[in-house]
Amino acid sequence: MAHIHEHNHHEHQITSLNRSYIIGIALNSLFVIIEFGAGFWYNSLGLMSDAGHNLSDVAALCLSLLAFRLTRVKTNENYTYGYKKSTVLVSLLNAVILLIAIGFILAESIQKFANPQPLEGKAIAYVAGIGVIVNALTAFLFIKDKDKDLNIKGAYLHMAADALVSIGVVASGIVISYTGWYIIDPIIGICIALVILVSTWQLLHASIRLSLDGVPEGIAYDNIENSILKVPGVCGAHHLHIWAISTTENALTTHVVIDDLQHMEEIKHKLREVLSTLSIGHATFEFETCNEKCECKTDS
Repeated sequence: MAHIHEHNHHEHQITSLNRSYIIGIALNSLFVIIEFGAGFWYNSLGLMSDAGHNLSDVAALCLSLLAFRLTRVKTNENYTYGYKKSTVLVSLLNAVILLIAIGFILAESIQKFANPQPLEGKAIAYVAGIGVIVNALTAFLFIKDKDKDLNIKGAYLHMAADALVSIGVVASGIVISYTGWYIIDPIIGICIALVILVSTWQLLHASIRLSLDGVPEGIAYDNIENSILKVPGVCGAHHLHIWAISTTENALTTHVVIDDLQHMEEIKHKLREVLSTLSIGHATFEFETCNEKCECKTDS
C-alpha cells in the first residue's frame, strides 16, 4: 500500500508541475504581448526591454517544461541514463538566451540615454503593475517545489526577480509622471539588464560546470573521499569521479581498496548508505585488496 501511495503522490506531483508550467507560460505570453504593445505605443524602452526579458522567460519556461518531461522518458540501449541530462542543457541554453537579451537591452538603453524621448509615466506604471501581479503569481506556482529541482528553482527565481524588476518600472513611471525626468526610462532599462546579468552569470557558471561533468555545487570532493575512507574495512580509495546525471541526481565511480574481499558486500552496502546522505544517488565501485596493484591507467 505504501508503494502505491508513493506512486500516486509522484503522479500527482507531475500533473501539478505540468499545470504550473502551462499556466505560467500562458500568463506570461499574454503579458508580453500587452507590455510590448504598450511600450511601442508610448515609446517606452523600459516597457519594451522588460517585455523582451519576459519573452525570454516564456522561452525558459517552455524549455524547462520540455526538460521536465524528457526526464520521465524511459532509458533505452542508446541513452542508458535516459534524457535526464537535458535539464543541464536547458539551463545552459536559458543562460545563453538571457545573455542575448541583455545585449539588446543594453544597446537600446545606451541609444535612448543619449536621446531620451517623452513618455507617458502613468501608462508605464499601470502596465508594469500588471507585470508585478503576473510575475508574482507565476512565482507562487513554483514556490512549493522550488527546492526539489534546479530548473524549477530557476523558474521560481526568474519570476520572483521579474516581479521586483516590474516594481522598478512602476517606480520609474511614477517618477516620470510627477517630474518629467524622461532620462529615468533608459536608466531603468540598464538596471534591468544588470539585474538579469547577475542571475544569468550564476546560472551560466553552474550550467557549464555540470555540462563539463564537474563536481556539482554543494558537494565537496574531499568530504566524499573522507567519508568513504571512514567506512570500516576500507583501506583507501582512488580514481574517484563525481558528476551530475541531471540537475537533481548525482553519480559517483571509484576504486575502493578493502582489507578483505569476504566483507565486500557488507562494505558496499555501507558505502551506498553513507553516500546517499551526501546527495550521491548512483554509485559504482570497483573493489581491490590492499596487496592488489591497480591496472587502471586513468588518473583521477
